[in-house]
Amino acid sequence: MTSAPEMIDGPNGRLAYRSRDGSGPGVVWLGGFRSDMLGTKAEHLDQWAASKGRAFLRFDYSGHGESDGVFVDGCISDWKDDALRILDTLTHGPQILVGSSMGGWIASLIALARPEKIAAIVFIAPAPDFTERLMWPAFTDAERGTLLRDGRLEQPSDYSDEPEIITKKLIEDGRKNLVMTGNIAITCTVRILQGMKDDAVPYDHAIEFAKQLVAGDVEILMTPQGDHRLSEQPDLERLTRTIEQLPF
Repeated sequence: MTSAPEMIDGPNGRLAYRSRDGSGPGVVWLGGFRSDMLGTKAEHLDQWAASKGRAFLRFDYSGHGESDGVFVDGCISDWKDDALRILDTLTHGPQILVGSSMGGWIASLIALARPEKIAAIVFIAPAPDFTERLMWPAFTDAERGTLLRDGRLEQPSDYSDEPEIITKKLIEDGRKNLVMTGNIAITCTVRILQGMKDDAVPYDHAIEFAKQLVAGDVEILMTPQGDHRLSEQPDLERLTRTIEQLPF
């Protein structure tokens, strides 16, 4: 049975987190859109950290998991601010960020805001700018009209029985946080894990993202049969092996 999380006051309500003491650089988990810190990859990282004596920190954004707030009230700026509060308050020294899907966008934003705090980033199916580059172009004219008129759009979810609710606020705020607009001034070591059968974030999105990074040490590991989750046992082992092989 999973123990209750610890709580910290965040900019958008209390944030739930779980931390493990150990050697550094510490690893910080940044989850995806509507996901939480009890998912398969985060749990695997926690078990790995325990076995290796590594520091590990995971948390839920506001409106996600065990944190305060309502999901549909949130946006990229809110979740970035949550992550910065966690990073600034609960970590010491440079950290390795592991950002999955939307967490890759959040990782990019906080790396740009706190470059001195970031030792490396491992991106898993990174989805920076997904609201503008992936969501908005996929909407029909009717769906765009509904979103603009009603302020929200409900769509079936591939990952939940509940519909996925996209808000006008999310789309408009996303445009204030775009990173794929030219050279991306992330200079730390970067690793990207990407499935080639990802139907949520196409692998060419990861390639274009990598091209824009100014970092000198960037590697992409493509998994031909990998989907968006990358949560099968070989994927999980590849993730922790990638962290272990970082050059420090």
